[in-house]
Amino acid sequence: MSESSGGDAADSRSGTDSPDATDAADTTDSASDVPDSAGGSAAEHPPEGAAVVVCFDMDGVLVDSEDYWHAAEREEILPRVLADGSPTPDLDEVTGMYYGEIYDYLAEHYEVAVDKDEFMALYDETAEDIYGERVELLAGARPFVDDLRDAGVPVALVSSSPRDWIEVVLDRFGLAFDLVAPAEEFDGPGKPEPGLYEEAIRDLGGTVDRAVAVEDSENGVRAAARSGAYTIAVRDDHNADSDLSAADEVVALDRDDPEALYRAVRHSTRTIRESVSGSSGRSG
Repeated sequence: MSESSGGDAADSRSGTDSPDATDAADTTDSASDVPDSAGGSAAEHPPEGAAVVVCFDMDGVLVDSEDYWHAAEREEILPRVLADGSPTPDLDEVTGMYYGEIYDYLAEHYEVAVDKDEFMALYDETAEDIYGERVELLAGARPFVDDLRDAGVPVALVSSSPRDWIEVVLDRFGLAFDLVAPAEEFDGPGKPEPGLYEEAIRDLGGTVDRAVAVEDSENGVRAAARSGAYTIAVRDDHNADSDLSAADEVVALDRDDPEALYRAVRHSTRTIRESVSGSSGRSG
């Protein structure tokens, strides 16, 4: 794992092309060229020209919601949920998890004072304010996602937020993806387990060895890395002390000028593709 302060993104898997190249992605990628691989496993020999797919987390990556969630959890939610005298978890323990699974985790490891329905209602109430009124979209995110899709790169939103929270963000900011994959709709454990990513990549028509995932939480980074996807972690104020070492590279995020992140995504998609096609790793 390498950590970038906003300069060149680290080489992804193999290849030596310059991350300063400005193409969003090759226009030859097509999801229809890739056979499904069973069980989320990568095809042993992906065909030349097979799609490279990109998966974005939402919270803390595309929108600055973790700033608000962390404050709400520390100051309002956890004090109401945990019994008096119970220790308080480090937020990294639960950040990035589906909120239904957060309750299960707290009930297993701490002493809770509310039932699951009350817990989830509290999160839903908080989410309405955070997503409907407060969050801001990462600068340039909409055109960047659009450019990837226009260039033939399938793009998914892989999130632990439930679909109704996600739809608020999509509607507010005019975002569109080839696939929206909420953890609540996945038949299995969510992040930090890899299944959610494995299924999303497969549903995009990709294979995990030809996938790029962008995450910010310890749980999300572990899920993406365990799936086999090339994992880019973003380092921001809300996760300044989080352990992101499972990622292939870490990019320091400037939310007003996130070109370093976009360059890392472009570079990794291009380099993964070229490592299979056998090119020299340099674009002409």
